Amino acid sequence: MQIQLNGEPHALNSTITAADLVAQLGLAGRRIAVEINEQIVPRSQLAETRLADGDQVEIVHAIGGG
Repeated sequence: MQIQLNGEPHALNSTITAADLVAQLGLAGRRIAVEINEQIVPRSQLAETRLADGDQVEIVHAIGGG
């Protein structure tokens, strides 16, 4: 299965959830936002949201500072 991850092609071995992808990328527990096909996915729904071939996924880190 092929998705676009932050504008780059990214191959996945099987259908996974958005939460699985976040974990695979080592981002679990971090302050991030996930958008799939231009729709923000609430953190509470990441485990229920399955990725499909061709999905456009954007993951952004929240960075604090001043």
